[in-house]
This record gives sequence, C-alpha cells and structure tokens, in this order.
Amino acid sequence: MMIEIIAGIIGLLAGGGIVFVVLKTKNTSKANEIIEKAKKEAEQIKKEKLLQAKEKFIELKSEHEQLINKKNNDVNNAQQRVKQKENTLNQKLAEVNKKDAAFQTERKEIDQQRSVLTKKQTELDKSHKKQVEQLEQISNLSADEAKAQLIESLKDTAKTEALSIIQETINEAKLTAKQEAKKIVIQTIQRTATEEAIENAVSVFNIDNDAVKGRIIGREGRNIRAIEAATGVDIVVDDTPGAIVLSCFDSIRREVARLALHKLVTDGRIHPARIEEVVQKTRQEIDDEIIQIGKKTTIDLGIHGLHPELIKMVGRMRYRSSYGQNLLQHSRETANMCATMAAELGLNVKFAKRAALLHDIGKVSADDAETPHAIIGMKLAEKYGEKEEVCNAIGAHHDEVEMTSLIAPLVQVCDGVSGARPGARRQMVDSYMKRIKELEETALSYPGVLKSYAIQAGRELRVVVESEQVTDEQASQLAFQISDKIQNEMTYPGQVKVTVIRETRAISYAK
Repeated sequence: MMIEIIAGIIGLLAGGGIVFVVLKTKNTSKANEIIEKAKKEAEQIKKEKLLQAKEKFIELKSEHEQLINKKNNDVNNAQQRVKQKENTLNQKLAEVNKKDAAFQTERKEIDQQRSVLTKKQTELDKSHKKQVEQLEQISNLSADEAKAQLIESLKDTAKTEALSIIQETINEAKLTAKQEAKKIVIQTIQRTATEEAIENAVSVFNIDNDAVKGRIIGREGRNIRAIEAATGVDIVVDDTPGAIVLSCFDSIRREVARLALHKLVTDGRIHPARIEEVVQKTRQEIDDEIIQIGKKTTIDLGIHGLHPELIKMVGRMRYRSSYGQNLLQHSRETANMCATMAAELGLNVKFAKRAALLHDIGKVSADDAETPHAIIGMKLAEKYGEKEEVCNAIGAHHDEVEMTSLIAPLVQVCDGVSGARPGARRQMVDSYMKRIKELEETALSYPGVLKSYAIQAGRELRVVVESEQVTDEQASQLAFQISDKIQNEMTYPGQVKVTVIRETRAISYAK
C-alpha cells in the first residue's frame, strides 16, 4: 500500500507536553485509531502527572505546617520563659520592697534610740563632771594630777610584770632550744654508723715462703734498694716469719709498694728494671682506683655533678688520715650527719651533704702547706664551680672566714662530732706525718731534686737528684745544705740521715 506522509504538528496536549505526528494515510480509519490511542495515552499520562503534582503539593504543605507548628512552639516556650522571668523579677521586687520598708522602720527605731542615748550620755557627762568636782574638793587634787599619779602607778606595775614575763619566756626558750639541739644531735649520731679502725704508718706484706725474702733483697741488696728508691717506702725484712713490713707515712706509697711486691712475687721476675716497670704500672692502677673510689663515694652519698678533679681528690682521701682517722671515712661520716641535721632543720640537704664531703679536700691538695686547709679547700671548690653556700661552708668550718649561710655551722658541728668521738683520732700520728712531710718538702725545695723519700720513721731522708743538673760535688754540697737546714729549722728526736742519690743511666735499644 502506498502511503503518502503528510507531516504536521496537530497540537500539544494540555499538561502532557507530548508532540505527536499524525500520519495521514489513505486508510483514514486506521489513522483515527492511532489518534484515539494517542489521546488515551495522553489522558493517562496527564492523570498520573496530576496525581504526582497533588502528592508533592500535599507533602510540601505538610512540611510547611510542621515547620510553622515548630516555630509556634518555640515562640510559645519563649513567651513562657519570659513570663516566668517576669514573675520571678516581680517576686524579687516585692521582697526588696518589703526589706526596704523593714529597713526604713528599723532605721527610724535606731534614730529614736540614738537620740535617747545622746540624751543619757549628756546627763552622764554632767553627772561625771559633778562627781569629779566633788572628788577634787575632797582630795585637794586636780583631775590631771590624779591621772598622772594613776598612770605612774600602773606603769611601774606593768614594767615589773613585763620583765617577769620576758625573763620567763627567755628561760623557757633557752631550755627548749637546748633540748631541741641535743635531740637533733643525739638522733643524728644514733642514725650514723661508723667504723673505728685506725690506719697506721705500717703495712704488712704476707708471703708464703721465707725464701722469697732473699729474692726481694737481691744480690748485694740491689732489688730492695730499687724498690725503696722507686716507691719511697722503707722495706723491713727481718726474722718475722711469713711477713715483710712496709713503713711509710704516705698510705698511697705503701699501697703502691704492697701491690708492686705482690705482682713481683707472683710473677717471679725480680730485678731493678722489672721493679721500676711494675711500680710505674701500679701507680697508674692506684690513680685509676682513686678515681673509682671517688665516683663510688659520690654515688653512695647521692651527690651528682661533681667536677672530675674534685672526684679525684675525694678518692685520694681514702689514702690520707687526719690524727689517725681515715679522711674519707671521716668525710663520709660528716656528710651523713650533716644531711640528717639539715633535714631536721629544713635546710638544703644536697648542699649540706656536698659541703660536708668536700670540707677537708684542702688536706689532699698539693698547694702551699702554710695556708690553712679550709682556705685551700674553699678556693678549690670555687675554682671547680661549686655553689657559694658550699664554698663558704668549706672555708668557714674552722672559722678562717665568716659564715654566711646556715649550712656552714652545720658542717662545723658535724666535723667536730665526727672527729671528737672517743677513739676517732690520735694526735701523735698526725704530728708524726706532718714532720715526715716537712722533711720531704725541705729536700724538694732545692733545685735539681727529682724525688725525696723520708724512710725509717723519718730517721733517714733519701734524695734523688737529676744527674744532668747536679754533679757529684754538688750532690755532696746538697746533702750538707739539706741536713743543715733540717737541723736549724726543724724539731725532731734523734738524728736524720740525708742520702743524696745521683744515678747516671745509659740506655740503648737493639733493633
């Protein structure tokens, strides 16, 4: 069938928005059916769109009504709150008005009472004036004169009572202060445990076989002379079984000699060259041990940040005694007591412990012996960055400088308590060591002197000189000069033998 297409836009359906094309064919009936079907579909779509629009409208209307209701509720709540606040303010205002009315009433009553009191006071003044006039007539004294007599009488009575109260207060304070001080000192001593061992100027070196004595002495005594020259210790080899006595006032030298002998005997090789090598190594070991002792002491006492040189000096105190009392033990004991007292008195415990430990470092210093050890210790503490309170406590513990802090008297007291207890010190030992040290320093004051050792309890002074600076003739002169100076400037029992040793060595190495 041939179809002729006539294109045309028939129209838009209302609300549908659909454009349809009518195809005109020769068969009109079929075209009408298509048009009818399209209309029905358009109607159906229109109805669906209208329903959707209505549903959307209803939904929007419902949301709008809910929003309006919510806003109305908020407004109502706000109005209620405003009403409540208004009611509260009205109530408070009513209460304030009531109180104001009551206050006004009370004020009126007070004014009335004041006026009554004023009238009564006026009447009393008049009555008092009349009575005073009558008393003046009776006593023949004016009011000022009577007042002056009364004041003088009361003043004397008050002075007497005040003096009595002051005296009682002072006596009670003295008694209480003494009791509290005794209590603190006793508690401190009771809390501090201490050893009572006293070091002597002699050490004993034990041996298993007496045949070792001959090896130590060596051929013609060369080994024992080499040991004494290298260590500065007097070695006594006698008939005492299983023992060799080492005599020296310096504990470090005795310890070096004892350890060196132990190494030599254990090794079996004993000759002068070996002796010097072992003594040198032992000295280095002792120096290391001194540092370790100092570190251990500071750790045990809880002292931190100490300068390495001060730690070394603390370690050296282990080999130093004061009046027969070990200096390190004395310093530890003083530090513990000082810390306890500082804690009882509410002072700085760390500073107190630090100052007490370092208070005698001047005794192990190589500085001028004429300067008091407290001053030397204070200067060393200042040099190595200690606090001002610590330095002052060190310098003032023997009253060489003025005390500027409360720690200083604590250190002084604890130093006295540690040194003054029974059996703590021996005066003779310290004076002996001081004399021996002066002997050695006398020899060291001459040029060319390398070493000086006081041996045999100070009865002999051995002086080692440098062969390049001192000749044989000068060595003889030096021995005479030293002996003459000792004789004129020092006090000593018996006689002192001065031996000047000048040794020449030629060393060569075969490679």
